[in-house]
Amino acid sequence: MASDLSSLLNSSRVLNSHLSRPDLPSVNLSLDQIEAQSRRLVSRQPGAASDADRANYLLAQAHVDAPALASSIAHLNTSTTFSPLQPLQDTDVAGYLRHAHEQNLISTIEEGRRETQEHFYRLLEERSRKDWEAKKRRVFEELGGRATSDSKALAEMKKSFHGKAALTASTGPSLTLQMQSKMMAYDRAVSELNAARLRGTSCPIIHLLMQAAASLNSESSSQQMFQNFHVLAKITGEPPALPPVEHAGAHILNAPLFERKYARIYLGDSDSREAAALRTQIAKGSREALEDQFWDIVERSIQSRPMEARLGGDPSVANKIRAFLLMRYYKNGQWEDRIELVAGQPLWAKLYYLVRTGHAQEALDEALKSQQAIEHREDSFVSHFRSWVESPERRLPKPHRDHLQSVYNAHMLHSASADPFKLALYKLMGKLEPSRRTVPQVTMTTEDWLWFQLAMVDEEEEGGLRGLTEVLLSYGERHFDGAKKGVWPGILLMCGQFERAVAALWEYPETEIEAVHLAIALAYHGLLRVPSRAETSDISPLTLSPLSPPALSLPMLVWRYVRQFVKMDAKEALQYVYCVCLSADQGDGVGKENVETAWELVRRIIVLAHSGPAWEELVGGFRPDGTRFSGVIEQGAALLQLQNTAQYNEQIPIRAARDSEENDRIPEAIKLYNLAGDYGTVISCLAQALGNTLAQPAGETEKGKVIERTAVEILRHYERTNRAVGKDRDAAVRLLRIREAINAKSSGRLDIALEIMESTDLIPLDGDVAKITRKAEEFKDLHDALQRNLQVYLPLTMDALAAIHQSIKNSATAQATRQMTLTSLRKKSRSLMVFAGILKYRMSPDVYSYLARLDVEIAL
Repeated sequence: MASDLSSLLNSSRVLNSHLSRPDLPSVNLSLDQIEAQSRRLVSRQPGAASDADRANYLLAQAHVDAPALASSIAHLNTSTTFSPLQPLQDTDVAGYLRHAHEQNLISTIEEGRRETQEHFYRLLEERSRKDWEAKKRRVFEELGGRATSDSKALAEMKKSFHGKAALTASTGPSLTLQMQSKMMAYDRAVSELNAARLRGTSCPIIHLLMQAAASLNSESSSQQMFQNFHVLAKITGEPPALPPVEHAGAHILNAPLFERKYARIYLGDSDSREAAALRTQIAKGSREALEDQFWDIVERSIQSRPMEARLGGDPSVANKIRAFLLMRYYKNGQWEDRIELVAGQPLWAKLYYLVRTGHAQEALDEALKSQQAIEHREDSFVSHFRSWVESPERRLPKPHRDHLQSVYNAHMLHSASADPFKLALYKLMGKLEPSRRTVPQVTMTTEDWLWFQLAMVDEEEEGGLRGLTEVLLSYGERHFDGAKKGVWPGILLMCGQFERAVAALWEYPETEIEAVHLAIALAYHGLLRVPSRAETSDISPLTLSPLSPPALSLPMLVWRYVRQFVKMDAKEALQYVYCVCLSADQGDGVGKENVETAWELVRRIIVLAHSGPAWEELVGGFRPDGTRFSGVIEQGAALLQLQNTAQYNEQIPIRAARDSEENDRIPEAIKLYNLAGDYGTVISCLAQALGNTLAQPAGETEKGKVIERTAVEILRHYERTNRAVGKDRDAAVRLLRIREAINAKSSGRLDIALEIMESTDLIPLDGDVAKITRKAEEFKDLHDALQRNLQVYLPLTMDALAAIHQSIKNSATAQATRQMTLTSLRKKSRSLMVFAGILKYRMSPDVYSYLARLDVEIAL
């Protein structure tokens, strides 16, 4: 073992022996010594100093003192970076304060810069994540799948929206039972809306949607959506129901008109007086909805805790508020801190909550009852409160507000013991300090805070509702959805940001259905702005532009919704497409674009819908006696802004028929052309379709059978009414006869097949060479479908001749009769071969060889 190790050591020493050169000395230095020697050699190199001198010379020409700068940098003391430039004396208080102030400013600026940078990158990351998720869902949607198990694809390529290439793959994933039940609850409301539009009457669509949401109590999102619909009902002033037109006093001319009621103002100049009045109405309606919501909370709280409430036998509003205050602020035999008692009761809190629940008149009555006690503490409060309550706009004159401001500044602004509810009442009446948006102990919840902001809104000051909207948008969704999910869309709705509210609902799978129906209700009342086709986003239905208000693509939203069930229930999908035309009156050509998009969606529904009786109910059809009946689409043509039958036929059936042809739905295309009265195209399409299916064996495809049945029905009807006479109809008849001959051959009736082929007059079989030549020359004038199928019916006829020849040859009939028949068959076979020889290059060599072989067999 030792000898092995020694030999291994010796061999390792001679590994690099071939690298050594005896004329060069060996280096016996460590790495540190080599580095030191290298640096010493570099320092000895001439030119290093001269290079520095040249650099200093060049910098000096630019008035740069390089040696002085190098010296300053070398002697820089970073420990005195934040010290004053001039030394401060211990007794220089002003200098110290000035320096401290400067340092505070610098640190504040730096902190603000850092926070802004962090906020920017956080928003950038969030936006990138959302865009990525949307694009990922769009890819899954285009591939016909789902991004996750409980979310639906949110985006669709514009190509598939306006084109036909992705039509067959543009239906969404399957629906769950829960989604189907929710859809059914809402689609009844849409059907009633369209029925009312056809009658020319108004429809309380928002309340119908509220009923649908109320029927889905088991879902958490339904309660929030019920409140959102309630807010919209308050904003629009829509009544819960309308009297029937048959009612004696409810003539159709006297009925209120809801459809597009606010469209002119909402879509017009946002700085006009009418627009300001609409914003005031939006703020008032939202405030009233929050008041109703809070009153419902008060009543439910009293019912749930009757022992603490001690309501007694007085069911008045004021007594219920007293009971609610007792439950909330009376603990262990005493009222909470800062609750001021007036005449033995928390009067300020009572007045505030009466106003908060929408009972301002009852609050005034309570104030008048305790006027003497109130005036003893706050002089002239009752008179100001009366003026404020009785004012239609809840706005006091300037002198009254100035007086309230002075009282507020003197007694409440800096007081630590002032009753917060009295402070809130003064702020509401005088619109005091609108920038200070929170009142401790008063604006405790999001709803309380939002109601207070809406009550403080004044269109003549602080930007009005638009100013409040800017503040809320700067807060963002994260600020409000931390404690309760789904609040943000409701907040946007209350601020008049209707398009943003729908888009916020659409972002979450559990509220997509409600988003579509909210958009329809908004469009019906004229409170939805739709973007032009050029401005429509590929990813999101919401369009945001710095130069124009937000807009929402209703057609995109509707199609992404109905695509989930368009094949199963095309009629219901059609009801939603009708709603796309609600924005037909929007200016700048947007309304016209929406109508055209609605037509495109109707055609898409026709192409995607399943064939059968339901399809004919959708588009119309013909009865067995030949009379025509209209379909659901034609009955609702007025909702699609189609003015007459000619426009309807051109935009819907004819163009849908072309789309059906492109998507290989020939039977449906033929029926659509027939419904549109384009009989020439019907026959042409029939001939082409029969020519395409002729080469297929009988019964191989259901599609071929459908085409043949359709052709038989249509040709029978056209022959009876003498329509579409000409080359195409003759070709269709001949092609059907060829199919009959093929079927006869398949069933073994060869003599019948030969007889049918002779009746078509396509092949001359009488042996007249001149006639055969003439027929061959006329072949080029035949219909294209007949020319293409030459190598179908020539072998068919020859097979029949060969089979009959073999049968007669083997039969036991009389010799003379048999010879006569065989001679006739040989004559026909020979005529066919002469005809085929003239048209030899119009068929494949295999077919011609096959014909020649059979002809030889017949000739033998």
